[in-house]
Amino acid sequence: MLTDIPGLKVGHWTNAEAATGCTVVLCPDGAVAGVDVRGTAPGTREVALLDPVCAVQEVHAIMLSGGSAFGLAAADGAVRWLEEHKYGFNVGVAKVPIVPSAILFDLPIGKANVRPTAEDGYAACLNASSGPIPLGNVGAGTGATVGKILGVGQSTKGGLGSASVQIAGGIIVSALVAVNAFGDVVDPKTGQIVAGARKLRGGGFVDTVAFASSRAGQAAARVSYGRFNTTLAVVATNAKLSKVAMTKVAQMAHDGMARTIRPIHTHMDGDVVFALSYGKKRADVNLVGALAADVLAEGILTAVNHATTLAGIPAARDLSYE
Repeated sequence: MLTDIPGLKVGHWTNAEAATGCTVVLCPDGAVAGVDVRGTAPGTREVALLDPVCAVQEVHAIMLSGGSAFGLAAADGAVRWLEEHKYGFNVGVAKVPIVPSAILFDLPIGKANVRPTAEDGYAACLNASSGPIPLGNVGAGTGATVGKILGVGQSTKGGLGSASVQIAGGIIVSALVAVNAFGDVVDPKTGQIVAGARKLRGGGFVDTVAFASSRAGQAAARVSYGRFNTTLAVVATNAKLSKVAMTKVAQMAHDGMARTIRPIHTHMDGDVVFALSYGKKRADVNLVGALAADVLAEGILTAVNHATTLAGIPAARDLSYE
C-alpha cells in the first residue's frame, strides 16, 4: 500500500449515499514531486508548479477528489489543516501549504448536487493514517465506474486501489489509484476483461475497442463515447530523487494504466499520475519508474476487485461472468 512508504499518511472522506468522496495523501514535511497528465479531459489544481523548471521543489499533500470541477474545493481543506499544523512553504510571513489536486467525474451516479467541499477535504486529513488503507468504494473511488461505451448505466463499479513492492536495499515503490476509466479493466496476465461495459443482453462484457471498431463509419449516435472519465494515481518511493526524476517516474508509471485499462488516455479521460519522493534511499530513476508501472497496474486491479455494488452499478465481484 502507499502507506508502506514511511511518513506518508492517507485519509478518506466518503459519502456512500451521494456516491462521492475525496482522498488525501499527506506528506507534511515536504515531498519532491512530479506529475504527468496523459488524458485530455483533466481537472487539476497546482499542477503547473510541478514542472521541473518551477521554483517550488516540494509538496505537502496530494488531493484526489470526486465531484468533477466542484471537487477541487476539497484541496482547500487540506491547505487549512496543514496551515493549522504549521506545515508549508516558508515565505517568511507565513507557511504556504502546496497541495496539488486532481478530480474525477462521478456526478452521473448518486447525488449530482453533493460534491466534496473544503470541509470534506479537511475531514479526510483528520482521518489520515499511516496504517492499512481502506480500498474499493472509499474516498475518491466511491463513485468511480469503468467501461462506459454503452453509457454509465451499463458500466461496472470502479474504486480505489493500492499496491506496493519492496526490493533489495529497502527501496519501496507504491501506488494509490482511483479508477474511473472510460475503457475496460483488463488482467494483463490473461488479457481478460475483469470489469467493463456490460452487454445489454446475454451477460458478459463488451470489448470496448472491438465494439467501437465494428461500428467505425456508422452514425456517431450508435456509439456512446461519453465525456467524463478519469483515472487518478499517486505513486511514491522512499528513494531520494530530484524533481526531474520524479517527473520521469510519473511518465513511466502511466505504462501501468496502459497494461490494465483498454483504451486509456482517450479524449474522454483526464488521466493524471503524481509521483512523490519521500525518503533518503539511493535508487536508479529507471528502476523506480519501471516498478511504479508495475504497482500501478496491480493497484488498478485491486481497485475493481475491492469495489462493491453501489447506486445500481454492479461490482465485478457480484457478476457471474467467466
